[in-house]
Amino acid sequence: MNRRVLLALIGTLAMALAGCGGGEESAVPPATGATSSPDLLKNAPVADAAAILSGSTMERIKKRGKLIVAEALDAPLLSQQNPTNPDEVTGFDADLAKLLAVYILGKPEVEIIPPATETREALLANGTVDVVFNTYTITEERAEQVSFAGPYFESGLAVAVKTGNTEIKGIDDLAGKTVIVGANTPAVTEVPQRQPTANVVAFGTDPQAVTALLQGRGDAYVQDLTLLASDAKSNPQLTVVGNPFTTEPYGIGLKHGDTEFKDFVNDWLKKIQDGGQWAAAWKSSLGTVVESDPPTPPAIGSVPGS
Repeated sequence: MNRRVLLALIGTLAMALAGCGGGEESAVPPATGATSSPDLLKNAPVADAAAILSGSTMERIKKRGKLIVAEALDAPLLSQQNPTNPDEVTGFDADLAKLLAVYILGKPEVEIIPPATETREALLANGTVDVVFNTYTITEERAEQVSFAGPYFESGLAVAVKTGNTEIKGIDDLAGKTVIVGANTPAVTEVPQRQPTANVVAFGTDPQAVTALLQGRGDAYVQDLTLLASDAKSNPQLTVVGNPFTTEPYGIGLKHGDTEFKDFVNDWLKKIQDGGQWAAAWKSSLGTVVESDPPTPPAIGSVPGS
């Protein structure tokens, strides 16, 4: 994720907390609080025994009996821990991690180690975690230190409006409108490029921008989708409309050079896209606050560094 956007997201979440060979089908018992979609894990694919290569990372995970994941515990709709039940972690990234565990183990056994932005590479390099699901934007620079499966999701700038506004459905409807953006975010330059007649008004923090929108000081608020989704989750007066109009490709971080595991994870990702589990995970998380159909998953290997 863009560093400035990520810093804004972290700050907002902190405030919110304060206030291939073909897989065989297997009936997998759902983990406690695993997902709001009851059939997501039950119908999840499980890898054939032949896909668990001898001496591979997959085999080590299977022998250990759990998948160790670097994943946030305070990211609404992505991976958020239930404060009343610490064993319950829900969201899009959390569900995908459980689906990968099912594919390897036949059960959603996941151990979560919350990473800091600057520790993700080290956690993979020293073997502390098997994978990273953590809004981990694929870049060529990062790909020199880690391998990326995917991309598995594309975030980017999106549009939010005051709930009940049916006139604006996305970036194409912002011509001549007053558009709120976060200061020092990509929206400052991107909105005028897309809609030259829009009146862009910048606010220093995300809470200030949300308040301005709800007070009617702007027609729409443009910010990163994951941040807007978090805002909408905690404030039903705000609605996200449409899918992102810029791209921020998120990858699954793996230990650098582990080609066997990367191919295995990419094969799994294609299976859950084709089988509908990817869309089901999106619907039960980000899709609960975004007024659109599930987006088309990005093509695997489609960005430099993947």
